[in-house]
Amino acid sequence: MCGIVGYIGKKEAWPILIKGLERLEYRGYDSAGIALMNDRAFFVCKKKGKVVELSKFIKNLNKEEIKKNLSGKIGIAHTRWATHGIPSDSNAHPHLSNDGTIAIVHNGIIENYLSIKKILINKGYKFKSDTDTEVLANLIEDVKKHAKVSIDEAVRLALNEVNGAYAILVISKEEPDTMVIAKLGSPVVIGVGKNEFFIASDATPIIEHTKKVIYLEDGEMAVINNKNKKFNLKIKTITDKTVKIPYIHQLKIKIEELEKGGFPHFMLKEIFEQPESLRNTMRGRIVLEKGNVKFGGLEKFKKELENLNHLTIVGMGTARFAGLIGEYAIEELSGIRTKVEYGSEFTYRDVATPYRAGLIAISQSGETADTLNAIKKAKRDKMLTLGVVNVIGSTIAREVDAGIYNHIGPETAVASTKASTSQVLLLIMLAIYLGRMRGNLSKNKSQEILKEIEKLPALVEIILKNSKHIKQLAKKYKKSENFFFLGRKYNTGAAMEGALKLKECSYIHAEGCNSAELKHGPISLIDKDFPSLVIAPIDSMYEKNKSHIQEIKARGGIVIALTTEGNKELNNIADDVIYIPKTLEILTPILAFVPMQLLAYYISVERGNDVDKPRNLAKSVTVE
Repeated sequence: MCGIVGYIGKKEAWPILIKGLERLEYRGYDSAGIALMNDRAFFVCKKKGKVVELSKFIKNLNKEEIKKNLSGKIGIAHTRWATHGIPSDSNAHPHLSNDGTIAIVHNGIIENYLSIKKILINKGYKFKSDTDTEVLANLIEDVKKHAKVSIDEAVRLALNEVNGAYAILVISKEEPDTMVIAKLGSPVVIGVGKNEFFIASDATPIIEHTKKVIYLEDGEMAVINNKNKKFNLKIKTITDKTVKIPYIHQLKIKIEELEKGGFPHFMLKEIFEQPESLRNTMRGRIVLEKGNVKFGGLEKFKKELENLNHLTIVGMGTARFAGLIGEYAIEELSGIRTKVEYGSEFTYRDVATPYRAGLIAISQSGETADTLNAIKKAKRDKMLTLGVVNVIGSTIAREVDAGIYNHIGPETAVASTKASTSQVLLLIMLAIYLGRMRGNLSKNKSQEILKEIEKLPALVEIILKNSKHIKQLAKKYKKSENFFFLGRKYNTGAAMEGALKLKECSYIHAEGCNSAELKHGPISLIDKDFPSLVIAPIDSMYEKNKSHIQEIKARGGIVIALTTEGNKELNNIADDVIYIPKTLEILTPILAFVPMQLLAYYISVERGNDVDKPRNLAKSVTVE
């Protein structure tokens, strides 16, 4: 997830663009850049790091440089969260075409950029970065040259050749009074002022300038120009140039609310982002016709992965619970013996390293100290090291031999939500990848799982639409001081994650464990004031879980049952029921996570807690 900003009007563009980037920095912050049009010449400045680094550089220009470079009244800017290429000055946006006549900023992922890049290289194009966006800039240049068309038509034709998601802003030296905006899958808003237009990923940078906005729809592009001292805006479809009449919305919201997408907290915003974050996690990686998964970051190590005898998964907190689910999936689908360890404990264990062993390190931030130390130990023990990381260019991403990125954008709330579901999904996809590679998983079985994986975003949307029911349950259980979360098989890890979410946000003591463990000690705690949430979907463990629910009820305990939509049997046993849509057993934890996240969130709000920044916790734990 990145942030884009544009301006075309009567004022100097750069202060508006820099302020806009600051407003959007919550969307990404590993690099930032700006491109201004100055009398048919570009001033481009890009800096690794936060927006403040870019701002400092511009403000430190001397008077002559300021006069020469910063007078432009049309410009585009970008704050980046890397998806292709590490955070660096060269990979930062804006990107220029080879001939330097076109500048572009982009939020999204071009899935077929490598095949397009290969064609352009064969035509003689050179590339200065590793990004998909530079490929798009050169494709637009190539189309413009060969078709001999205007910049907006070149953009339109080029976009018909790409697959993926994008929100782009394009300016051209050859048409210095024109800006082109296009959207598919990634958001973009156009603010309508008096003789000026403001463009951004969302309304946060716009609202202080104007309350009038146009929301571009998927498959639409806008062309804004200032010809004959009069500003014009035209909207048309990308596929066939059908002209659309823009509808102007009136904003009635505060800036503080906009930064959170209209949600009261980042945690709730990130819970509701999960349909999109799951799409981004799987985007470009599923090859359904072959019943396979594609991970570009693992290609160099295919032989080593094929010959693995043992895998150790390390992580802390949410990452370790995702690993517990991944352990089941990898063993079942690939046949590789797999074990989950605390990152902190693995470092200090003195055990024999299995022959042909590998380590999977899971960390949202890529900076978790315990997990990083585990990687260093694994390397000393000659293990193949893999990372499942969200932050591109982070320490863990650099330390491991190979890795897989989540591609979910920044996660701001301390309590992980969209990263946790993405981690589980990636581990299941990795299990498929390894299973197919090693001949342990048939094409038909793989295709069955992948088809269900592709349905997950829509199924999560169904759960989110029913969030009012969970909000009501939160009011009922907000005064509880203890909670059990119970599950079997794949949902053992899900139960532990549910307990973690509740305890870290609400400060309620919560314990997650395997349901079968109940009668071996934990059941002694059960009474009328000790609720249990039992994850009991219709799967191979359903009858066992139903029996555990009956055990709790027989001892006067309270049960919230989380089960499959349509299962009415538990209505007569449990005190309350939460439903999730039907899916394969291996995928149920991903769906189970979502209502448990909502329950933790709503109970925390009911108790008056700071949901985004719970006491005593930090987003990234960089010390042991």
